[in-house]
Amino acid sequence: MFTQQLTIFLLINGGVLLSGNQRRALRVGLLTFFLSVSISTLFQFTQTSTVFWFSALVLLVVVFLGIIFDLIGTATTAASEEPFHAMASDRVIGAKRAIKLVRNADRVASFCNDVIGDICGTVSGSIGAALVIDFVATYNIPQYRNLLSIIIVGLVSALTVGGKAAGKSFAIKKSSVIVWRVAFLLEKVDQLKNRRTKDGKNKKERR
Repeated sequence: MFTQQLTIFLLINGGVLLSGNQRRALRVGLLTFFLSVSISTLFQFTQTSTVFWFSALVLLVVVFLGIIFDLIGTATTAASEEPFHAMASDRVIGAKRAIKLVRNADRVASFCNDVIGDICGTVSGSIGAALVIDFVATYNIPQYRNLLSIIIVGLVSALTVGGKAAGKSFAIKKSSVIVWRVAFLLEKVDQLKNRRTKDGKNKKERR
């Protein structure tokens, strides 16, 4: 909501008329900026009270999330609608949502590959730098700071690039399965939200 209002403000005050795709790109850019800053700031505040190995685990999770979302974005662009139409006729849960994902493959890929991917890349870099500083300060080895920085950057890059490379080939081969799994999960999440909303309304009516 805030990013949408900020986008409108920038467009009006800048006197620039942008197309739909350009406005969407601007919103994506603003969303990426605010999410990256928020996540990095949160980690900086919590990192001082956590042990080194927990921070390293958080780094691995962030890298893994980037790989997973890149896999989803690639699978969505590689998948076709035909298998899901047959599944929808059989009333398979998630089939209709899968069709929507494939039809909006450009938006899904932009969000998964660009937004989430860039955020994970930025945050992993920030966490890696914080890990080096923390490790050097804990063990009092400032002479190895540059070496540790090179090693951490190399490891993060290797995991990210290697994981995404392996994920892309897998996503292309199993695109339909991946898209359906994602659609199935989204469908279950929506059902859970609707159930909680109904339960909340029923409680209010009883009162």
